Amino acid sequence: MTREAGQGTGDAGADFVVVANRLPVDLVRDADGTEQWKASPGGLVTALESILKANHGAWVGWPGVADAAPDPFDSDGIRLHSVLLSALDIELYYEGFSNATLWPLFHDVVVPPEYHREWWNAYRDVNTRFAEATAAAAAPGATIWVQDYQLLLVPRLLRELRPDLTIGFFLHIPFPPVELFMQLPWRTELVEGMLGADLVGFHLPGGADNFRILANKLSGLPSVRLRADKTKAAEIRVDDRMVRAGAFPISIDSGAVDALARTRAILDRAVRLREELGSPKVLMLGVDRLDYTKGIDVRLKALEELIGEGRLDPSEVTFLQLATPSRERVEQYQFMRSRIEERVGRINGMYGEIGQPVVTYIHRPVPKSELTAFYAAADVMLVTPVRDGMNLVAKEYVATCTDGAGALVLSEFAGAAAELRQAYLCNPHDLEGVKDAIMAAISDPVEERRRRMRALRRQVLGNDVHAWARRFFETLDATPDN
Repeated sequence: MTREAGQGTGDAGADFVVVANRLPVDLVRDADGTEQWKASPGGLVTALESILKANHGAWVGWPGVADAAPDPFDSDGIRLHSVLLSALDIELYYEGFSNATLWPLFHDVVVPPEYHREWWNAYRDVNTRFAEATAAAAAPGATIWVQDYQLLLVPRLLRELRPDLTIGFFLHIPFPPVELFMQLPWRTELVEGMLGADLVGFHLPGGADNFRILANKLSGLPSVRLRADKTKAAEIRVDDRMVRAGAFPISIDSGAVDALARTRAILDRAVRLREELGSPKVLMLGVDRLDYTKGIDVRLKALEELIGEGRLDPSEVTFLQLATPSRERVEQYQFMRSRIEERVGRINGMYGEIGQPVVTYIHRPVPKSELTAFYAAADVMLVTPVRDGMNLVAKEYVATCTDGAGALVLSEFAGAAAELRQAYLCNPHDLEGVKDAIMAAISDPVEERRRRMRALRRQVLGNDVHAWARRFFETLDATPDN
């Protein structure tokens, strides 16, 4: 992929196109019917912004409102192309197949996936729409980067429309073991959809291995591991093409997070926050989307038992849990929210005092600056998912610990655990192990906690989101036949 500026966008198309379920800005429709665009920059936007601008880039995605189809427009130097989704599309493709079939299946069947033909049909139709919009947005010979599980069919559909394109695909969630993936009635179609890419990226080598095995099992495609390759890649022969699959663990803009955490405004807010929470001796923090994979109930149960056993003094410990709303129309999420809020109420009812609850629970989004202050204020960060592709919260917390004083309790089943080996690792299915990890994070000597945090910070600050994107594109450029 050429990194120099091309000849412009407009009707000629873009030299580099990102394809994701959502645009990097959201269309907000007010009660009076007026519409406005609201920026929603995330790590992916940060990582790709310079490449998008240098290559006259474009972004294809859903604007976030049903039945909205604004014409293509420029936002901060990036051409945005909207894909129209109806309310029924959102119900069947997004809430249905993407988040009630693929999401639980890819997260080790934490809850049972549902398999419905009408969901699959909608998923296939919407992926076709995304592929057609991308084909129309791309210049001849452009590079395309398709993102995540909502668009598994797009690489092949796009290759059929535009064989001149170079196509990368990255999966932001875990890729399941072969035995679980084989449950899917449409398993072959999905694997062959991903094989439309020139490079398929995963967080961990195990995901690439599972994909390679499935390509052979389902389609009889031969492959070879590239043992000397730092991405632990494999090459899979598809007709006259070679598809490479490898591991590219995503990260954050760690330098920017570190710099923000050092500002006087954040440091002052962190001090006030601890005061507002009653100046506890130990402040523990959890930050998650409200999702059944995140293990929020695990850490709450561990906290309840530690207090009940007398290992933690409720007058000295406060747990602040931020649970951002997620997929609130899905029944499993409604049930989970109810269960978590019941446990919060029970802990506070049994062990809290007037004006001093043990658990402070926030169920709403918070601004980035406030979230950074939460991180900076916390003594112990609890990240206990039962399964997670990476978990960038763990890395954000580490980047925020500029004084090296924090402690990270991290599930072995978060992708981040492969890199953050000096965290207090635990098995979220082993409640006693979770409790012991929490107690070690609180009780270990200060120098031991600092030693661990120094190692974590070296890893996070030395491997940021820009390095992740660079490694992916270097591998894409080096893939045979590209």
